[in-house]
Amino acid sequence: MAALSLRRLRAIARKEWVQLRRDPRSMGLAFALPLVLLLFFGYAITWDITDIRLAVVNQDPGQKSRELLQAFAGSGYFQVTERLASPARIDRELLHAHITGALVIPPTFDRDLAAGRGAEVQLLLDGADANTATIAMSYADAIVARFSRDVVLQGRRIQLPASAETRIWYNPTLESRHMVVPGLVAVIMSIIAAMLASLTIAREWERGTMEQLASTPVHRLEIIFGKLLPYLLIGFFDTVVTIAAGLLLFGVPIRGSILFLGGMTLLFLLGALGLGMFISAAMKTQLLASQIALIGTFLPAILVSGFIFDIGSMPVPLQVLSFLVPARYFIAVTRGVLLKGVGPEALWPEALFMTLFAILGLALATRAFHKRIEE
Repeated sequence: MAALSLRRLRAIARKEWVQLRRDPRSMGLAFALPLVLLLFFGYAITWDITDIRLAVVNQDPGQKSRELLQAFAGSGYFQVTERLASPARIDRELLHAHITGALVIPPTFDRDLAAGRGAEVQLLLDGADANTATIAMSYADAIVARFSRDVVLQGRRIQLPASAETRIWYNPTLESRHMVVPGLVAVIMSIIAAMLASLTIAREWERGTMEQLASTPVHRLEIIFGKLLPYLLIGFFDTVVTIAAGLLLFGVPIRGSILFLGGMTLLFLLGALGLGMFISAAMKTQLLASQIALIGTFLPAILVSGFIFDIGSMPVPLQVLSFLVPARYFIAVTRGVLLKGVGPEALWPEALFMTLFAILGLALATRAFHKRIEE
């Protein structure tokens, strides 16, 4: 095997960049789509629920019932949109989705509090949206618990013998975008890298230039790395842009080492680009290669990487499958570095898996390209 030539590698990289620059669709995919996806998913995916429409049936005109209603209205999560005279209308309002829930205060609420008995209130929620109902229920429990601690009985305040003081680390305001945006960086880069690389070799076959390239003294590794280099630089540039946009637009903090994150990004891009070039070498057309690359990266990165759904809550077969999804490890890295400020001392398992992914992706691309040339 002849020694690899840096000059030939640069020539292949320059040729690939010229082809990419002449293709407006690929240029848009490379530079515009990552930011568009970040803005779309960053604003669209949120678990922050602050507009729970609440109907109130207050059957007790006393002071304490009004204080409880003020606690719900002033929480920032519930909006009292309707006041109903009786519980009979609740079913109709929920059925037509005019409200998310209804709070029913019984006629004996103030009297039960004054007598030292347990005073009950009823919260009815629309369970068709299970996620919103679950979050609304937790909000309501917290509001009622806080109200109960401050209730006045027989002229003195009742203090609970024990109370929990909760502290949230790494994301104290529980902003869902702080969790979503770092994960989006991994998801977007896995999609863009695989799709861009999936067009490289298939494009040569469609244009009939692969035979000419194979007849030159250029080694197949020089072709693979030469074609990969422009996309590696583009992917790294896109990562920097998306992280900067997350910082400026969504307020995502950067608490860890940027150098460590940059190294992990290069490993991830090498693996994703290698996977895309493997698909490109194995397929005969750009259309088929791009479709397979999209299906093979988008669905796993969204569904079984831990980006949206908790992996521990998935069925065991899907948990096992998630170990084969590279985005799982890069998401852990981006969240760990950006939100927690941790480095290789905590993320070395992810770094190891991403290194293996990069080696595997490049090996598959090289082998598939060599096999296609021999055919």
